[in-house]
Amino acid sequence: MRKLLQGMLMIVFTAGLLLTGCSAVPKEAEPAPDGKEKVQVVTTIFPPCDFVRQIGGEYVEVTQLLKPGMEAHSYEPSPADIIRITKSDLFLYAGGESDVWVEEVLDGNDAQVTACSLLDWVDPLEEETTEGMQVTGHHHEHEEGEMDGVHLEEAEYDEHVWTSPVNAKLLVENIRDMLISIDPDRAEIYEENAAVYLEALDALDADYRDMIGSAKRKELVFGDRFPFLYLVRTYGLEYYAAFPGCSGETEPSAATIAFLTDKVREDGVPVVFHLELSNGRVADAIAEAAGAETAMLHSCHTLTAEEAELGETYLSLMRQNLAALERALND
Repeated sequence: MRKLLQGMLMIVFTAGLLLTGCSAVPKEAEPAPDGKEKVQVVTTIFPPCDFVRQIGGEYVEVTQLLKPGMEAHSYEPSPADIIRITKSDLFLYAGGESDVWVEEVLDGNDAQVTACSLLDWVDPLEEETTEGMQVTGHHHEHEEGEMDGVHLEEAEYDEHVWTSPVNAKLLVENIRDMLISIDPDRAEIYEENAAVYLEALDALDADYRDMIGSAKRKELVFGDRFPFLYLVRTYGLEYYAAFPGCSGETEPSAATIAFLTDKVREDGVPVVFHLELSNGRVADAIAEAAGAETAMLHSCHTLTAEEAELGETYLSLMRQNLAALERALND
């Protein structure tokens, strides 16, 4: 990865020279309604992109690097992506193991972009494994070291912080503050837009608490990765899953499938969940064997092409999740 990024950074530098030398008429961004330049924001993933849109409106130009339908955990930046990052006013990224490339990109450029990790704005949770979970073949490499002769392994934190509406509120408040610090002349606009959006997130949080508080059961089963640790911790739910949230595995062992199938059957779990970009085969196999149904729970990491075309938002996806959870916890 290091050699790849070094090569990409050289390409970026060369591209910058060519663009400077050959572009007679530089392309100017469309101005904001007040006639001033828009704040340029780049995000790696969908949630902060959507939050920026809600707060900044027509006064911010936001670019999401992860294209619709692209798998987030296998993303690597292109030279064009690096150029976008270094030319932006604000760069927002998750900050987990999927973004190990960010530090090197930022260190390899002289750009003065303000870069913020979402993980730094919440209380991070260590990625965990539960009973029956397939944990071999995890695709991230842990930082390891040694102290006083004792082997140490650096904790890996779950990056999917936005899956809890409570954390989403923290992210929105911090993004609001960052936009104000970068663009103080529009502080009132950002404050007003953020206040309206925070009210909507408060309502979302209240609806989750009301539904889960009166639910018949508190147990969820996933025949897939599990990127909802912050969600279940916020609302007191229990879960069993085939893989941890950032696992690169797609085929669980026979023991894992058998464990989850028995759990669904024995506990009377009516729904086995899968993720938005998953083929759903593992969830289908477990549900069929245990006499349950399947449903999708959206991690909001990115959108499918169809969802992007429909204009889905963080709020709309989280309300779809609320409906799916209500069915799974009450049927």
